[in-house]
Amino acid sequence: MDTQNTNMTTEAKVLLNHAKTLRLHTGNLVNRSRLKKKCPGSPSEELQDCIQATLSDWFSATKPPSKDLPDTLDCSIPQATDAITPEEREELRVSVKLFLCESSQSSIRDAVEMVCQTLAVSQLDSVIIAPPWPLEGESQSLAHLQPAWEELEALVRSQRIAAIGTSDLDKDLLEQLYNWAQVKPSSNQVNLASCCVMPPDLTAFAKEFDIQLLTHNDPKELMSAATFQEAVQEGTQDLNIADWRLEWVLRYSIIVKSRGIIKAKGYLVNARKVTP
Repeated sequence: MDTQNTNMTTEAKVLLNHAKTLRLHTGNLVNRSRLKKKCPGSPSEELQDCIQATLSDWFSATKPPSKDLPDTLDCSIPQATDAITPEEREELRVSVKLFLCESSQSSIRDAVEMVCQTLAVSQLDSVIIAPPWPLEGESQSLAHLQPAWEELEALVRSQRIAAIGTSDLDKDLLEQLYNWAQVKPSSNQVNLASCCVMPPDLTAFAKEFDIQLLTHNDPKELMSAATFQEAVQEGTQDLNIADWRLEWVLRYSIIVKSRGIIKAKGYLVNARKVTP
């Protein structure tokens, strides 16, 4: 049995070493958390645990590599995924928050297509965008947001997304975006760790223009490059594995509208191998 496990691990490493892109789906964490009985301390810890566990499960279950090794490696556990049937779609709300680690508009479309395919839906009810934060000493600006927002607007026009929202915008920046945008933001998330009370000017503006204010506890950087690399190494039991650069992380929630309970929740992760 040990020899078999060693062979599986070797085969998985061959696949991982060849791949240029790594795509990972954690499966439904509502079911996983019941099994693990572990409550993460933060969204970052939850994501790190999920990456390690998913890679570990994938490694132990992976099949021998074919003659043609894939450039894109999909690491997911099929039985852990809860696809949505057409019959239940109307009863469910699919909400997404997309964390961009790099300024790439193609990442937005790729992430939306991947989650739609994973959950077997043609449209997401809402997508909140969290673009990469500016460099130290710089501040968020409308110019910084515009490319990502234009990509989201295109996805609304193609009916892939019903509503789009923002994260951590103050009143001035939210107003600038609202005035400029063709598809207006329907929501704005506010981190209550940075402000215990909703700013009155933001509240007044949101009320006037029917923008929903939501709260969240996500850090500015959901996962650092070093933490992601550590999670991959621990999940694959290989400290000498090639460096991977995190491109985006998508978190989805499937909510039963009539009862307000979370039916499913999970992460999709996309990373690219760093070439020397």
